[in-house]
Amino acid sequence: MTGSSDEIELLIRAVRPTNAYEETMQRLLQSIRLGMIGPGERLPAERDLATMLKVSRDTVREAIATLADAGYVVSRRGRYGGTFVVDAIPLDSALDVSGARLGVAEVEDVTTLRRVLEVGAAREAAGRDLSADERAALTHVLEECSGSASPDHRRLDSRLHLLIAELSGSTSLVPLVANLRTRVNALLEEIPMLKPNLAHSDAQHEAIVAAILAGRPESAAEAMLEHIEGSAALLRGFLSRHE
Repeated sequence: MTGSSDEIELLIRAVRPTNAYEETMQRLLQSIRLGMIGPGERLPAERDLATMLKVSRDTVREAIATLADAGYVVSRRGRYGGTFVVDAIPLDSALDVSGARLGVAEVEDVTTLRRVLEVGAAREAAGRDLSADERAALTHVLEECSGSASPDHRRLDSRLHLLIAELSGSTSLVPLVANLRTRVNALLEEIPMLKPNLAHSDAQHEAIVAAILAGRPESAAEAMLEHIEGSAALLRGFLSRHE
């Protein structure tokens, strides 16, 4: 993702919320946690967020104030002011939008959803005639993820998966994958981040992206499935010890 307001809208676009404040909080917090608005980056203006989310500016203002109190964003005044994501995003917070019950049952549910959504996204992305800008964005995000240090890896990993969902051509798929990545990351936070596993994950990402860029839908789907099953096996191994 390149961080434009249009791309951010893909992630935070809302179906009509039953509770406007809670829905706004969820979308903004997801966008920050999943790296769509990265550390140090400025949020869109309140009026733009209100338009994207189809809520009032008062609702947006209230949600941003809550995020500021929780340590996710900071407001700056002046010519280059605005609301910015903090440089060090909190690892733990009282703000919980996932509702996940962590354990092997959650792993199985998440893995099934990943097979349905993310394998299909990779297949569809590989089947499309991607533009030069789309191909460049995919290559750039892969390079960022592969070269990232451990603290940034999950955020950049999520950004790569979300871009693949976007490249499927279905704007409706992106919010679904965003919700799913929130649950995936909640599970991954419960297990150690091991360098051999990160290296293996990077190699799988490279295979997925290579297949998409080469226009090989079935190869892209197979590579994504291998990636998902590898993550699931790792999660089962660690989380089953605690049940």
